Amino acid sequence: MNELTNNNVFKTLIIFSIPFLLSYFLQTLYGLADLFIITQFNEPNIITAVSNGSQIMHMVMVIIVGLSTGITITIGNAVGKKDTEKIKKTISNSIILFSIASIILSILAILLCNALIKVLDVPSDAVEATKSYLVACFIGIPFIFGYNIISSTYRGLGDSKTPMILISASCIINIGLDFLLVGLFSMQAIGAAIATVFSQGLCLLIGVIKLIKNKSIIKPTKNDFKLNNETTFHILKNGLPIAIQDGLIQIAFITITILANKRGSDISASVGIVEKLISFLFIVSSSMLSSISAMAAQNIGANKHNQASKTFLYGLLITMAFATIVTIPCAIWNEGVISIITKNETIIKYASQYLRSYIFDTIFAGIHFCFSGYFCAYGYSIFSFIHNITSLSLVRIPVAFLAWRDHPNSLLEMGVAAPLGSLLSVIICLLIFIILLTKKKIKLK
Repeated sequence: MNELTNNNVFKTLIIFSIPFLLSYFLQTLYGLADLFIITQFNEPNIITAVSNGSQIMHMVMVIIVGLSTGITITIGNAVGKKDTEKIKKTISNSIILFSIASIILSILAILLCNALIKVLDVPSDAVEATKSYLVACFIGIPFIFGYNIISSTYRGLGDSKTPMILISASCIINIGLDFLLVGLFSMQAIGAAIATVFSQGLCLLIGVIKLIKNKSIIKPTKNDFKLNNETTFHILKNGLPIAIQDGLIQIAFITITILANKRGSDISASVGIVEKLISFLFIVSSSMLSSISAMAAQNIGANKHNQASKTFLYGLLITMAFATIVTIPCAIWNEGVISIITKNETIIKYASQYLRSYIFDTIFAGIHFCFSGYFCAYGYSIFSFIHNITSLSLVRIPVAFLAWRDHPNSLLEMGVAAPLGSLLSVIICLLIFIILLTKKKIKLK
C-alpha cells in the first residue's frame, strides 16, 4: 500500500501519473495498432468496419473504466483514513458487482449486435466485417471488467505501476497477433478482434496471479464476499455518474460516426482515423483525471485539503502544457500527420480537414478533465456528469448535425463541435467550483 499524502505534491503526482500515462498510451495503442495494421493490408470497407466496431468497444471500455473509478476513489479515501475493513469490503463488493455486470453486458451486447450496426448505419460493404469484429469483442467484455477491477484496486492503494505492467504485456501480444492474423493470415476485421480479446484475457490472467501472490496487498477474506449496502453505494455513487457521462460522450462520437457513415466508406474511415488519433492525444488528460481523483481522494481522506488542491493545480498545468504542444503542429501540418497513418489521398484530404478543427478539443477537454478528477475525489462525480450531459445535448450533437447538413463536402465544420462542447463544460466547471468553494463543500486548505 503506497500512501500519496506526502508534502512534495508535484513530485508525487509526476511519479504516480507516469505509469497512468503509459497505461493509457498502451491502451490507446490497442486501437491505433488495429487501425494502422488494417489500413496497411485492407480496403476502406474493412477500415470502416474496424473504426465503427472500435467506436462501440471504446464506449463499452469508457463505461467500465468510469464504473471502476468508483473503486479507486473509495479505496483511496479508505487508505487516507487507514480503514482496512473498508478496503477489504470495497474489493470484495467490486468483484461481485462487476462479475455479474460483465456477464449481463456481454450477453446483451451480442444479442443487440445487429441492432447496433443498424443504428450506426454502417455502409453495406462493411456490415459483415463490422458484425464479426463486434461479436468477437463482446465475448471479451468480462476480461475488460476483470482487468479494471484489478487495476482500480492497485491504483486506489497508490500503486499505478502494476496496471501499467499488465497492459504492457497485453499490448505487446495484441500488436504481435495483429500482424500475424491480419497481415500474414489475412483475417481482416475478425483477426483484429481476436487479437484484442486474447491479449485482454491474458492481461487479466497475469493480473489475478500477481494479485494472489502479492503479500503486501490487503486482501478480503471469504467472510467479506457478501454485498454490503454502504460499500456498494459508495462505489456506485463515485463510479456510476462517471460511467454514464463517459457513455454519453461516446454517444456523441457515435452520432458523428453515423453521420459520416451516410457519406460512404471514405468519409467514415477518415472520421474513424481522426477519432483514434484524438483518443491517443487525450492520454495525458485521461491520466491526469485518474491521477488527480486517486491522489486527491487519499489526501482528502487524510484531511489534507491543501495537498488535494495542489494536486489539482499541478495536474491542470501539466495537461495544458501538453495540449498546447500537440495542438499547434496538428492544426498547421494536419495533412502530414494523417499521411503517417494512411497513404489513401481521399482519406488524407477529409481526415486532415476534420483534424484541423477537432484538435483544439485537447485544450478545452484537458481543463474539464482535471476539474472532473477533482470533483470526483470529493465524491461529487455527479457534477462531472452534469457538465458533460449539458455540453453534449446543447452543443456537441447539434453542432455536428448542422455541420453535416450544411457542409456536405467538408469535415472541417463538423470538427468544431467537440471543442465548442468542451468549452461549455469548462465554463460550467468553473461555476461549480466557485459555488462549492463558497459553500465550503471543497477546501483549498
